[in-house]
Amino acid sequence: MKVMISKKAEKKFKRGYPLIQKEDLQNLPESFSDEWIEFVDHQNQFIASGYLGEQNKGIGWLVNWQGSVNADFLETLFAKAKKHRTFFEQDQGTSAYRLFNGEGDGLGGLTIDRYDDFAVFSWYNKTLYHKKAEIIAAFKKSMPEIIGGYEKVRFSSKELPESQKLFGTDAPEPLLITENGVTYATYLNDGLMTGIFLDQKEVRGRLVEGIAAGKSVLNMFSYTGAFSVASAMGGSGMTTSVDLAKRSLPKTKEQFEVNHLDLEAQKIVVMDVFDYFKYAFRKQFTYDVIILDPPSFARNKKKVFSVAKNYGELVKDSVAILNDQGLLVASTNAANITIEKYKKMIIQALDETKVSYVFKETYQLPADFKWNKAFEEGNYLKVFFIEISK
Repeated sequence: MKVMISKKAEKKFKRGYPLIQKEDLQNLPESFSDEWIEFVDHQNQFIASGYLGEQNKGIGWLVNWQGSVNADFLETLFAKAKKHRTFFEQDQGTSAYRLFNGEGDGLGGLTIDRYDDFAVFSWYNKTLYHKKAEIIAAFKKSMPEIIGGYEKVRFSSKELPESQKLFGTDAPEPLLITENGVTYATYLNDGLMTGIFLDQKEVRGRLVEGIAAGKSVLNMFSYTGAFSVASAMGGSGMTTSVDLAKRSLPKTKEQFEVNHLDLEAQKIVVMDVFDYFKYAFRKQFTYDVIILDPPSFARNKKKVFSVAKNYGELVKDSVAILNDQGLLVASTNAANITIEKYKKMIIQALDETKVSYVFKETYQLPADFKWNKAFEEGNYLKVFFIEISK
């Protein structure tokens, strides 16, 4: 099957840009085929092979600029992805990392994470999901050491469970993985989340190294407390983990316990983050390190939060309860905000609070989260370590 690209979009696709939007096609098909498609220019000349499949961003992906997509091509993709991660495979202190990062490794719409000897496949559209038999067959040939697989369905579907086992051996619950020598409890078949976001491994690694040693740490939007555990393993004093989700309490406790850390030296608070800022200010609680890693978008009964509109508020609230010479770890995974725009948002908020500040360290995606240089938004993670003087 052939689909013609609009003249306006030809240049970006010929440069290797992989994501297809509706307006990029000359004529939008009434329904999307499950077949691999040849995309051609206005002169009917081949641009690349790929597929159409609606997801939260775009309606399809270009995959192979050299020819068709078949079993050999997929096996080669997975073999290259594996080679790119040789460092992680050989790292004795880390057993969980990204094995295959969508368009960064050549196939947008699919990510695969390794948790010890298990793999977790995340499918972002129906078309690729319908091709899972051929994709998994190619994956198994390249990575025979993986003994079991699970899947997450990250597109809307009434028929499919959001998480289920795919093949092989059952993973233990919890499955204890290591990262930077720290143990984390993960659950491979418990909804869409596993208990840890693997893209933050370098930031957690910095905490394990001791950047917060002897300091009090406030971890906002703490989820299962991974930043708090990394801080404690790096010698921090008291950690405080705050998250609105009730399950964050037992999940965070478990992460401390599997590392044999003293729970008495840790606080775990189930509360709305904005309410906690007000509470801490009222009680005159202050902290040496504050970690801000909110979801890109969140809604509760009282307000709607988005990084683009509200991140500055979080920065100002943090400054109010941060000690002099304190460290703010500001993080976002919002792909629609460039690193330059994100930095400007933070600077504007800091300037409004009349403090002095120095941007000390910057982190983006680690090497296992490979990204396509022609697709800047694929490098979505942005983290700044900012020292603030009052």
